[in-house]
Amino acid sequence: MQRTPDPATVGALLDEATTRLRHGGIPTARLDARVLLGHAMNVAPASLLPGSMRAVARPEARAFQSLIARRLLRAPVSHLTGSREFFGRLFRVTPDVLDPRADSECVVEMALSFLSPDRPVKILDLGTGSGCLILTLLAERPMAMGTGVDISEAALHVARDNARTLGLANRVMFQTGHWLDGIAASFDLIISNPPYITEADMAGLQPEVRDHEPRLALVGGTDGLDAYRQICPHVGPRLLPNGVVVFEFGQDQGEAVRTIARQSGLETIHAVRDLGDIERGITLKSTDSA
Repeated sequence: MQRTPDPATVGALLDEATTRLRHGGIPTARLDARVLLGHAMNVAPASLLPGSMRAVARPEARAFQSLIARRLLRAPVSHLTGSREFFGRLFRVTPDVLDPRADSECVVEMALSFLSPDRPVKILDLGTGSGCLILTLLAERPMAMGTGVDISEAALHVARDNARTLGLANRVMFQTGHWLDGIAASFDLIISNPPYITEADMAGLQPEVRDHEPRLALVGGTDGLDAYRQICPHVGPRLLPNGVVVFEFGQDQGEAVRTIARQSGLETIHAVRDLGDIERGITLKSTDSA
């Protein structure tokens, strides 16, 4: 660990940490340094300006140096701070859940367009993880009620914490399960961001993802499509009249997911692209729906 400059200032700490992170191959070195120093000092990162002579207390400087050392080992910033912003809200994050990603926000926006704000609706989230999808939908639709399902009890613990923090615990229930197993109710919206990384692609992921996020929530089998094959045949009967299914998927998987859905009696009614102009999600309806 590097020696803390004496006396430590915001500017000196940021410069030193940014250099170390860049040398360590971190592409977001300056941003990460500011976020981690803000976390160590319990202040907004935006208030920490390059070149600032603001003094940093020695315990805070030591804590910052420890965070930088862990970041150099490619621990995700969200695991170091314990949270990630998603759709304007802060979600608790641990190694038991996927890090909420900005690309998923377009899928949430697509789902919201099919949810009336003026009437009660029921939402099911399959593979809920941190709960970022269903809790965002509930926060944006105050008349909605939700159920989140995950096979990982550790992930559900995180989701329940996030529900309490966001004041949504009275409108959502979480249960352990494998996709739709044990689900008897029907819903206006079923949403899922299932594992879709292929076995072959796993080794090439960034270390922050490959080595620190739960493999169970990442890998979708040899071709990345196992979860869609397991969900699609059973999802139609769980939709209320005019109900829809929203899936997120990986790059270049859209056509394969549409084919799996079509073979299960689901037709695509909308698609959405992410910030990188990559097709990221689709909305489906049952061909048997009213």
